Amino acid sequence: MNLGIIPLSKMEGALTAIFLSELTGNTGWITVLIKNMILKLVVQIPKQIGRQSHKNHFESYKSAVPYLCHPPVKIGFFQVHMEPKYIQNIAEKLGLTLKQINNIYQMQAEGATIPFMARYRKEATNNLDEVAIGNVVEAIKDFTELEKRKETVIKTIEGLGKMTPELKERIDSCLDLTVLEDIYLPYKPKRKTRATQAIEKGLQPLAEIIFTQSNLDVEAEAAKYIKGEEVKDTKEALQGARDIIAEWVSENEEARNKVRQLFTETGTLVAKVFATKKDEAEAQKYRDYFEFSEPLSQSPSHRLLAIRRGEKEGYLAMDINIEKESAVDSLSQIFVKENNPAADEVRKAVEDSFVRLLKTSIENEFRLSSKNKADEEAINVFTENLRQLLLASPLGSKRVLALDPGFRTGCKVVCLDAQGNLLYNTAIYPHPPQNNWQESIAELKRLVSKYDIEAIGIGNGTAGRESETLVRSIDFGKPVSVFQVNESGASIYSASEVAREEFPDHDVTVRGAISIGRRLLDPLSELVKIDPKSIGVGQYQHDVNQNKLKDGLDRVVESAVNFVGVDVNTASKHLLQYVSGITATLARNIVEYRLQNGPFRSRSELKKVPMMGPKSFEQCAGFLRIPGATNPLDNSSVHPESYKVVEQMAADLQASLEDLIKKANLRKQINRRKYISESVGEFTIEDILKELEKPGRDPRAQIEEFRFDDSIKTIEDVKPGMQVPGIVTNITAFGAFVDIGVKQDGLVHVSQMSNKYITDPNEVVKLGQKVQVTVTEVDVARKRIALTMKTAGGAKPEGSRSESRPGSNKPANKPQQKQESLNDFQKSLMALKGRFKN
Repeated sequence: MNLGIIPLSKMEGALTAIFLSELTGNTGWITVLIKNMILKLVVQIPKQIGRQSHKNHFESYKSAVPYLCHPPVKIGFFQVHMEPKYIQNIAEKLGLTLKQINNIYQMQAEGATIPFMARYRKEATNNLDEVAIGNVVEAIKDFTELEKRKETVIKTIEGLGKMTPELKERIDSCLDLTVLEDIYLPYKPKRKTRATQAIEKGLQPLAEIIFTQSNLDVEAEAAKYIKGEEVKDTKEALQGARDIIAEWVSENEEARNKVRQLFTETGTLVAKVFATKKDEAEAQKYRDYFEFSEPLSQSPSHRLLAIRRGEKEGYLAMDINIEKESAVDSLSQIFVKENNPAADEVRKAVEDSFVRLLKTSIENEFRLSSKNKADEEAINVFTENLRQLLLASPLGSKRVLALDPGFRTGCKVVCLDAQGNLLYNTAIYPHPPQNNWQESIAELKRLVSKYDIEAIGIGNGTAGRESETLVRSIDFGKPVSVFQVNESGASIYSASEVAREEFPDHDVTVRGAISIGRRLLDPLSELVKIDPKSIGVGQYQHDVNQNKLKDGLDRVVESAVNFVGVDVNTASKHLLQYVSGITATLARNIVEYRLQNGPFRSRSELKKVPMMGPKSFEQCAGFLRIPGATNPLDNSSVHPESYKVVEQMAADLQASLEDLIKKANLRKQINRRKYISESVGEFTIEDILKELEKPGRDPRAQIEEFRFDDSIKTIEDVKPGMQVPGIVTNITAFGAFVDIGVKQDGLVHVSQMSNKYITDPNEVVKLGQKVQVTVTEVDVARKRIALTMKTAGGAKPEGSRSESRPGSNKPANKPQQKQESLNDFQKSLMALKGRFKN
C-alpha cells in the first residue's frame, strides 16, 4: 500500500485498509514504517477528524470481530492485535474463550508476567491459574515462530518465481508447522539426490509420461532417452524416471499424512543391543532393552528416554517401525490408478519411495515428536518436584545450629541467628576414625547454650543418621527441635560465585553448613541461589531439551517466589530477581538502595530505586512485603492499585485500616457488590477480603519434626513386612522414592501408592511428605528396596494427599487398579533410580 499517493479525502478508507491489513495481518504488529507514514498523513489534517475517522472504523471492525478488543494494546496512536485465526485456534485447543486468549496476549505484549496476570488480572483471564496462562503464552510463542517460518517460506518460493495466489492462501491459512513444511517441501532447496541427477539427465519428461499411467510401451518410450554414457540403456532410463517419481511421492502431502497416520496407529518402538557391546559391564544397565519392542503410543516417557540414552551412549540401536506391506499398499491406492506396464513402474517407484525416503523422513519426525513429548513429561515431573521443594515448610525466624555431617573429615558446625547470619563456626569429630563422642557432645551443649539455639538442622548425607543419633542423645536442658535437612546441591552452592560473594572469608565446608542451616530457616530463599538442576529431583534431566528445561525451571522458581511473597528489606538480590517485573539489575539496585538509605518504609518508596519505572512497579509491588510499614496494606498481597478500595471500605464503616484488619465483625458488614466497578471486579474484591483476614500470611505449611525408625540404620536391618516411617525424596512418572533412614531410598511404584486407581503419583504424595510404608522386598546385594503404601483394608495411607494438584483436570472416578506382579514389574522399576537418576 503506497500511502504517499492517497488523497486526504480518502483518509477514512485508508485508515480502514490499514487496520484490516495491519491489525489482522501476518505479523500482528504495526511496523515502524507504516506507523510513521500514517502519522505523516494525520499531521496534514485536523487532529479531531483523523482521530474520529480512526475511531469510527475501528468500532466497525470491533463490532465485526468483537473478541479482538479486550482490551487492545496501545502503541502511541494505534492499537495492536493478534491474528483472529490464531486466537480462535488457541481457544479451541485449550478450551478457553476468545476473550481470555486475546486478553492474555495483550497483557503479555504490554509486559505483564504470568504470576501478575494470575494474581492481579483475574477479571481479564476469568480466574485462570498460572498453568493455564502459561499454556496460552506457550501457544502464542508457537504461533509467533510459525509466522517467522511462513515469512521464510514465502520469500523462498517467491524468489523461485513459483508463488501463486492459491499457494499463498494455503500458506497464510496454515496453522500447523508440520503442514507448512509439507507445503514447502517441493520448493525447498535440495541437496543432490538421485531424482535431481535424473532430472539433470533429461529424464523428467519420461517420469511425467509414466506417471500418467497411459497404456504405452514403456520400453520403447524409455529408449528415446538413451544418451550414450549419460543414459546407457532403457533400464537406466526407467530407473531415473522411477527415482523422480519416488521423490514426487515423498513430497506429496497426502502420502506423507497417510504414512504419519500409520506411524500414529501402528508404530512400534524397537530397541536392540549391539552384539559387540552386549557383554560390556556398562551395557548391563540397559539389559531390559537388549531385545525390546512395544507400541510407541504405549511407551512411557522414562522408558523412551532410557532407550535414547542407551542409543546415545552407543549400546542400543533404536527404531520406530511400521509394517512395510501395509504402508506400500496404502500409498499405492493413492498413486497407482491403472493396471498396465506404466502403472507397474509407478508401483515400483512408490515402494522405493517408502523404503528409501518416506519411512526415514516420517520416522525422524516421530523420533523427534516422541522425544519432545517425553521431554515435556520429564520436565513436568522435574518442575513439579522443584515447586514442592521450593515451597517446603520453613522453620521461620529462629536461631539454629546447622551440622554438615561426615566421618573422617568431621562434622562442620555453624550457629546462625534468626535471619540466617553466621555467628560462629567450628568442627567436631564424633565418628570414626577419631570417635570423639563425649567431646562432641560437650561442644554442642556449649554452643546451644551460648547462642540460645532453638533448633538443630542435620544434613541428610553421609553420617547423617549417626549424627542425628548423637544430637538426640544430648539433654540440652530445654526443648530443641531436631530436623534432617535435604543437602542436595549444598556442595554446588558452597563452591559457587554466589557463596564466595556472601562468605569470602570462609571455605567451602563452612559455606555448605551455612546453606543447610538456611535451608531449614527458609528453603525458598536459599534454594533460589542454586542451579535447579543441581538439586537432584529431576528425571533424566540431562537427556531432555536443555533450553526447555531451563525455561520450565525458571518459570516454576518465579511462580514459587511470587506465590509466597518477598520481604523487600531482607531479601537477597538472588531472591528479588525472581519477583514479577524485577530484573537482575533492578534487584541489585534495590539491595544497593536499601544499604544506602536503610529499610524501605513503604511500597511507594520503591519508586525511588533507579530503573524502577511505572511498569516494573505495577508488576512487582503486590508481591513485595514491608513488615512494620505505616500502611498495613504494604505488608499484604493487596496491590497498591486497590488501596483506594480498601480505604473506602474502612471509611464506609467509619473504621481505620488497622481495625478493618483486626476485627472480623467489621469485615462481615462489607457489601461486596458495592465496590465492584469497571476497574475492580468480583475476583479482586474476593481476594482483597481474603487477604484482610490474615495480611502477609505465609501460604506454606507449618514445619513438623520427623524421626526415622531407630531400629534400622542400614539396608541389612530392613526386612519384608516392616512398617516404617519415611520421607518422599523424589517423584517420577512411575512412582516415588522414599527415604526410610538407610543410605538407599526405597521405591513405591505408582501401582502401590493407593488402593484406588491413580496414574499420577502427585495425586497421592508430595516432595518432603512424611509417609508410612511397608517393605515388600529387599535386595541387599543390589541395594534395592521395594515399598508399598497400600493398606490391607483399603484405607488411605497415613499422610497421603486428599487434595488434587493445582491445574489437574483428571476424572475423579476411575476403574479399580489392576494388580501387578511386584517381583517382576517392580524389580525392573527399582533399578531405574540407580541406572538413570541423572
